[in-house]
Order: sequence, then structure tokens, then C-alpha cells
Amino acid sequence: MSLSSQDITIFLLCVAVMLFFSRTIGELLRKWKQPIVIGEIIAGIILGPTLIGALFPELFKNLFQSSSNVNIVLQGITFLAVVMLLLVSGLEVDLTLAIRQGKTASLISLMGILFPFVVGFLSAWYFPQQLGISNSELHIEFALFVGTALSITALPVVARTLMDLNIFKTEIGFLIIASAMVNDLIGWIIFSFILAMIGKNSQGFNFGSTIVVLTIFIAFVFLILRKVIDFILPRFEKITTYPGGVLNLILVIGLAGAAFTEWIGVHAIFGAFIIGIAIGDSAHLKEETREIIQQFITNIFAPLFFVSIGLRVNFIQNFDIGIVALFLILAFVGKVIGCGLGAYWGGMNREDSLAIGFGMNSRGAMEIVLGTLAYQTGLIQEKVFVALVIMALITSISSAPLMSYFLKRSKRKLNFSDLLKKENIFFTDVNNKKEIIRELCMFASQKSKLNFEHMYKEVCKREEQMSTGLINHLAIPHARLKIQYPFVAVALNKEGVDFDSLDGEKSKVIFLLLTPQSEPEIQLKMLAEVSKKFSTKEIVDELSNESSIDEIILKMKQLS
Repeated sequence: MSLSSQDITIFLLCVAVMLFFSRTIGELLRKWKQPIVIGEIIAGIILGPTLIGALFPELFKNLFQSSSNVNIVLQGITFLAVVMLLLVSGLEVDLTLAIRQGKTASLISLMGILFPFVVGFLSAWYFPQQLGISNSELHIEFALFVGTALSITALPVVARTLMDLNIFKTEIGFLIIASAMVNDLIGWIIFSFILAMIGKNSQGFNFGSTIVVLTIFIAFVFLILRKVIDFILPRFEKITTYPGGVLNLILVIGLAGAAFTEWIGVHAIFGAFIIGIAIGDSAHLKEETREIIQQFITNIFAPLFFVSIGLRVNFIQNFDIGIVALFLILAFVGKVIGCGLGAYWGGMNREDSLAIGFGMNSRGAMEIVLGTLAYQTGLIQEKVFVALVIMALITSISSAPLMSYFLKRSKRKLNFSDLLKKENIFFTDVNNKKEIIRELCMFASQKSKLNFEHMYKEVCKREEQMSTGLINHLAIPHARLKIQYPFVAVALNKEGVDFDSLDGEKSKVIFLLLTPQSEPEIQLKMLAEVSKKFSTKEIVDELSNESSIDEIILKMKQLS
């Protein structure tokens, strides 16, 4: 195949038009606090057969359908784009964060995968025609796909939503991110198995051998290659030009992993995703490097892929209200109930659990990638593909406002006991007021990822206005910050610290209370609750003399 001068002209014009419309509409939607990816998909729908193709068929044909050579090149570019998009998504997965979040994150992840998967699988198994099955011979594969499609969460969109709501660095934010990471990993593993079931590999791998080789590949990447990458990254940085050398290395390893999984009969995106996780796990990968490669791919290559979605099908002709409604109902029911139950069983209150459920319900880019691959392999028909894209858009758009609504309800019902966490309590021998405030702020900064310097400055400023030492060996240094959710850290000192208390006694239990700047009533409510709970010296003395944090947290929560 050789591109003529006209082919090259049309190709370059296509890319320019796609990038211009995707960025323009994406920026417009960003002003309404919506992810840019939604604007990129809408740009494709406008440029495709749905709008331009219907209103100006000749223009659409001349630009996007005039040359088979140009179409092949565009397919190659969009294929490369989706592979690199999954590589970047893998870089964002921090498995150690998922492990650190413990029981609650595990329950959210488990229920966030299991419940929607079962709901989706059973619905597709018993009602395949209503959900738009394209080939009855692929009944089991279709049911597995629907289950997987309802289970997956769009990690990049979720992260952006949490940042927009300013809760990325709160307990709820960390729980959602950790759970979404595990969801993505398990979801893509299941989908890779489905592709292996329906794939016809030229290398002669059958389904069983493909699964064995894939399992070995995953084990090799996580157990061996991950350590090798961590070892060579800093050395590679020294002998090559930064950041070009490291970026080149990341792309080489990522594309090699993608080529391997494509060769064994599993889509290339899975190999790129797994390699991305291994590279992103390295402590030697600089944040600057992550940002460069993410900006490059998400602003240049990814828009071409998302715009190409709208160029593939006519969203009006293939819009089936019944299929769209079913997928939307299953998506909300499966994910919100599943993740909500996991959070509730993990100790969260009802409102926070629902906020987590709606936060995890955002499908965004990953759902569309999943649907695109299923459509290309013939597993689903155009109507189902359209329904999946619409479902991804609606769940992404609705995620932020619904989360915000339930978080506000949660804060109105919040009690001081809800903020007491075992991991936020520590013993100290520091006997100077300023030093213990510094220690508390440093501890809180590590636990909450808030800026230490700003926090310390604000707490000290409040302390200078009037001492926060109360009676009964109690002190509550506090501050209002630009945060969405209150935070409490507790320091216990058996000898006590001089906080210039009202009764002249030293403070043995010191609470650091951080509350949202925009809601001063929460701080007043919390301060009143603390004073009421710890109303006698005996209560505080008993806590300060206790040696077990488990017993301390139990006794604190039992106080009325």
C-alpha cells in the first residue's frame, strides 16, 4: 500500500479536524465540570454519520470515507492510541495503595466486581434478546461480556471527579481510588479471557494454552519484570537524555507487552495495561515523567480514538430505547448497590456508602474501550455498542453531582465518633505544646495527604488567638481548611503537655480537629461533642493510661 499525495492531504486534514473538534468541545464541557473525554466522544458523534453524515453526506464521505488507504492508516493510529491509553491507565494503578486501604477497600472492590457481574451475567443469560445479543452461538461469551461491562470502573474519570470535588486526598477518596484500581485489573483480566474464548489466533493457541500462557505472563510481569524495571530505571536515566530516554523505554516495554498478548490471542491492550502497572509501581519513576507521558497520550492520541467512536456508527439509527434503558438500570443497580454494600459492611455510614457507590459507577473511557473491542470482534451489535457508549456518558456525568449530594447529607449527620479511626491514634512523649502540635500535623499530613506547612500554620494561628486547652486534661487544637471532609488525629501523653488549660492542668489527650473552611458549623458541632463526651478527669485519665489502641478506640466510641 502506498499513500498518494491526495491520501496524505486527506489523512492530515482528518487528524486536524478530529483534534480541533475534540479539544474545542472538551474544553466547553470542562467549564461545566464534565470530563474532557465526554466532549471528545460528542465531537465524534457530531463529525460522524449521526450528524454531519446525515446533514452533509458528501462532506462526510469526502473527508472520512473517500479512501480505503486513509481509513487503514486512521485505524492504525486509533489502535495505537487505545493501546497507549491503557498503558497510561496502568501507570495510574498503585496496587500498594489498594493493599494499604485494608478491609473496607477489599469489600468495596469485591462487591464492586461480584455484584454487578452476577447481575449482568444472569440478565444476559436469561434475557439475551432483550439485551441485543448478535450471535446466539456466543451466548456464554455475551453473558460474560455484559457482566464484565457492568463491573468495570473508569479509573481516570473517577480520579478526575474526586479532584473536582476536592475529596481526592480524603479517606473516601482513597477508598474509591483503591477499589477502582482493583476493579480495573480484575475486569480487564476477565475481558481478556473472553477475547481468548472467541479469538482465532494465527499462532495456533487454543483457549486452554492461551490462558496458561497469559497466567505465566501476568506472574512474570508482577514477580520479575516489575523488579527489573525498578532496578534499571534510575540507571537508564543516568546514561540517556532525560526525559526522552525514559519515555522511550516506557513505550518500548509497553508496546512489546502489547505485541506479546496480541500474539497469544488476547488483545494488545491487556499487555499494555499490565506493563503499565509494573512500570507505574516503580519508586524511581518520577512524577514529572508520568505527567509528560500522560499529557502526550491523553491530549494527542486518546482524542483520536474517542472521536473515532462516533465515526463508526449512527447513534440515531442504532438508538434502541429498550436496550439503553436496560443497560442504564443494570449499571446503576449493580454498581451502586454492590459498592454501597461493600462500603457499608466495611463500617461506612449509609450516606458515605451511597457516595462511594455513585463514585464507583463512573464508566467513562474504559467502558467505551471495552465496548469498541467487543463490537470490532463481532461479540455485540451496533445497538448494544451505542447503548454502552450512552451508559458510559450518563454514569460519568451523573457521578459528581450524586456523590456531592450524598456527601453533604453525610456531613449533616456526621458525629464525632464517626471520625475516630484506630490508625489515627498514637502515643507520644513530646512535652512541649508547639512540638506536639507539629507532631500531630505531621502525622495528619501523612495520613490525609494534606499539605503539612499550611496545616501547621493554620493550627498555630488559631492557637495564638486563644489556647485550645480545656479542662479535665483535654486539648483540642483545630483549624478550618479548604477540605471537603473533617479529619481527627489523637495524641496520648501520660505525663501531659502544658496547653494553658482553663483549670491549669496538663493535657493528656490531645485531639487535632480539621474541618471544612466553608462549613464552620461542623467545627462548632465537633468541639461541643468532644467537650460533652470527655466531661470528667476520670474518663481522660483512664484513656491516657490505657496501653492498647484497640481498647482506647472502643472506649471512645462507647462514650455518650
